[in-house]
Amino acid sequence: MEILYPRCGGLDVHKEQVTACRRVATDGKAKQDVRSFSTTTSGLLALAEWLGEVECTHVAMEATGVYWKPVWHILEGSFELVLANAQHVRNVPGRKSDVNDAMWLADLLAHGLIRGSFVPPTPVQEMRDLTRTRKQIVREIAQHTQRIQKTLEDANIKLGSFISNVVGVSGRAFLAALIAGETDPEKLADLADGRLKAGRKDLVEALRGRATEHHRFLLQLHLDQIDTLDKAVRALEERMGDALTPFREQVEHLKTIPGVSDTVAHVIASEIGLDMSRFPSAGHLISWAGLCPKMDESAGKRRSTRVRKGAPWLKTTLVTAAWAAARKKTGYLRTQFLRIKSRRGSKKAIMAVAASMLTAVYHMLRNNEPYRDLGTDHFDQRDKRQVANRLIKRLSTLGFTVELKAAA
Repeated sequence: MEILYPRCGGLDVHKEQVTACRRVATDGKAKQDVRSFSTTTSGLLALAEWLGEVECTHVAMEATGVYWKPVWHILEGSFELVLANAQHVRNVPGRKSDVNDAMWLADLLAHGLIRGSFVPPTPVQEMRDLTRTRKQIVREIAQHTQRIQKTLEDANIKLGSFISNVVGVSGRAFLAALIAGETDPEKLADLADGRLKAGRKDLVEALRGRATEHHRFLLQLHLDQIDTLDKAVRALEERMGDALTPFREQVEHLKTIPGVSDTVAHVIASEIGLDMSRFPSAGHLISWAGLCPKMDESAGKRRSTRVRKGAPWLKTTLVTAAWAAARKKTGYLRTQFLRIKSRRGSKKAIMAVAASMLTAVYHMLRNNEPYRDLGTDHFDQRDKRQVANRLIKRLSTLGFTVELKAAA
C-alpha cells in the first residue's frame, strides 16, 4: 500500500499521559519508536520536541473527551494535525493497549486511511464554548422554574394554570409577596399586572393555598438561583457580542432566514464556522450535522433510515428554528413542511425543513450573501404539468371530466 506520509506520528491521549509513536519510513522499511509523556505543559512541549527530532509532518490523535484539546493547542502550528473519530479507527479486538493504539494510529495515518474530524479555528472554538455554556445555563433556569412550580403545587397554589411564566412580571410579584408572608388571596390578586389575561375570580381561587415557612424558603432559594443564572446569561451574551465582531456581516445574513434569531445565528456560526471550504458540498455539511438518513444497507436492502447522531448542539437548534419557520404564514419553508407532512408526517417534515435551512446557510456563508426565499409557489412553478396531472386525477375521482386549455 502506498505511503502518503513517510514521517508521521500517532498519539493515544489520556487524562494524565500521552503514549506517542513516531513512524519513519525509508527505503520501504518503517521504523517505529514509542514513548510516553505527561499531559502537563512541559510534558507536551517535550512531546513536540521529540516528534520534531525526526521531522514528523503529520500527527494523528483520537477525540477522547476534552483531553485531546490541550495536546492539539500545543502541537498546532508545528505539525499537520488530524483528529480521528474513535469509531473509525478501532483496532482488532483482543490486541488493545496504549502502545498498540499509538502504533495503529501512526500506521493508518501513514497510508492516508484516517478521515480527519472537523476542528474549527480557535476563535470559533471559543465562540462555541460560549454558546454551549449559555444553552446549559438556560436549561438550568428552566429546571429551577419547574421546581418553583412544583413547590407552588405542593402548597396548593395553582399559579401555573393561569400564568404562562411563573417568573414573569406578575409571577414575580406573587412570589415576592408569598415569600414575605402574605397569604390573603385578594391582596395577592391585586398585584397582578394589567396585561394578565386571567380573570380576577379565577386568580383569587388559584392563589388560595397553604404556603408554609418551608415553601417560602424553597421559593426564595430557587428565585435567587434564577437571578444569578440570568446574570450569567447576560454576561455570556455580552461576551458573545464582542467575539462576533469580526463575523458580524455573516451573522446578520444568517438572521434573514425565517425562524433564525440572534441566538440561533450565534449557534450556527459557532458550530460550523464561517469557512465552508471545509465541506465539499452542502450535502457533506448536512451529513456532518446528522440531518440526513444514515447509510445502513446490506444484501441490497435498506435496513434503517433513521438519522445519524451527528452534531447534537447544532441539530437541536436547527430543529427548533425549523419549527419557528414552519409556523410562518408564507414562504418556501412553510410550503415544504406542509407538503412533506401530508405524506410522511410532521417529524420527517421538520427534519427536511432543518436540512433545507442548513443548505441555505452553506450557500449564504460560501457566497457571503443574504437569504433569498424561493417563494410559496416554488413547487407549483417547478413542474406545472405534474401539478396539473395531480389536480386532474383528483377531479376525476370526484366524478368530473377535465379538458385542459392554455390561457390566452
